[in-house]
Amino acid sequence: MKKGYLSQYFDGVALKRLSTVEVDIMTSHQHEFNGVEGLREILGEPEGKVRYEAKFLYLTDYEDDPIVEDGFLTWYDARQKARLERGVMRWEYRLYFPTNQVSQCASVGDLLLIAKRPDNTLLAIVAEQETTIAKQIMWLFGFSDVSHPGFSIREDLETEQDRIEFASRFILESIGVVVETSEETWLDIMLEKFKGSFPTTKDFSAFARSTLKDINPQDGADDVLMAWLEREEVLFRTLERHFIGDRLTQGFDGDVDGFISFSLSVQNRRKSRVGLALENHLERIFVEYGLRYSRTAVTENKTKPDFLFPGHTEYHNPEFDPFKLTMLGVKSTCKDRWRQVLAEANRIEQKHLLTLEAAISVNQTNEMQAKNLQLILPSRLHPSYTQEQRQWLIDVTSFIQLVKQRQL
Repeated sequence: MKKGYLSQYFDGVALKRLSTVEVDIMTSHQHEFNGVEGLREILGEPEGKVRYEAKFLYLTDYEDDPIVEDGFLTWYDARQKARLERGVMRWEYRLYFPTNQVSQCASVGDLLLIAKRPDNTLLAIVAEQETTIAKQIMWLFGFSDVSHPGFSIREDLETEQDRIEFASRFILESIGVVVETSEETWLDIMLEKFKGSFPTTKDFSAFARSTLKDINPQDGADDVLMAWLEREEVLFRTLERHFIGDRLTQGFDGDVDGFISFSLSVQNRRKSRVGLALENHLERIFVEYGLRYSRTAVTENKTKPDFLFPGHTEYHNPEFDPFKLTMLGVKSTCKDRWRQVLAEANRIEQKHLLTLEAAISVNQTNEMQAKNLQLILPSRLHPSYTQEQRQWLIDVTSFIQLVKQRQL
């Protein structure tokens, strides 16, 4: 196990596409996955029937939360008894799964991931085919091709590809894996500076940047943006863990509604904070590069683009050349929400959207292109996209150059 890598959370993973026999209840009477012999590499040789506690998830782009169900998977060799009694030298490995909500949602061609956790439990994920989340699962675990019928296996999860960074952390947490991040050396400093409470997102972003004094945006906007985001995420989780620990120590004295409300407030704060942190750090970079802009300026129908270049005054001046105007939407994750950007700033024909979401599906990026929306990602995330997609993507540095050229 190597801290900060996938091996910290998984002993091994296996991936395949589901076949008709596996998902069609009318033909899959045995409820068993096919092509499972490769699972010996992560599950070992079964002695009798080995029953694993398992968490099942069904993922799709069209729901914010996955379908989750606890259950079990049974690993066994159907020929073991024959070998022992009659010396038959054949093996027939099987992985039995129960009928549940997840198996009932599965369709032919969906991705199936079986992951063994360090606590000897299994994670069984079904991701709808041709979706962004399916593509993200493949990218996260380093799979490029699952066209053959059996499982593709990975045990060594400590390569550079397996290092857990900003984008991969979000994918892991979307499948229920809580990633440990902490920088305890800064905790006392933060508690003193912020008087024992959460500061505003803008103040916290500025503080995070101040802890990386050797970073200069002029050295590369893409890498600097990711470094600032990584640092803020770690510092925030450190401070958050302290406050959550204090609240849990106080207890809820049987107040179920109070506990649920507290849990939801933690989740909502995390979601809203990430998007605002991204905007804050981008704004600092735009200032460093001398760009003129307005943040959340009001345009038609009271829409408010996250950034408008060169600004509100120019946009509302009918004599100002619309080809010198640029709008930028900022979303830490896209899902279907990218379409919201299309309704903003009607004077600007081509929209720009910056996101941190890795491995968006080809179907989605094709639709973005058709709607004249240009997607921007930090260069570090470009390898999660196909070669064809990467020819169209631009990075933060390229976007800054575009805006500067229009502002000359």
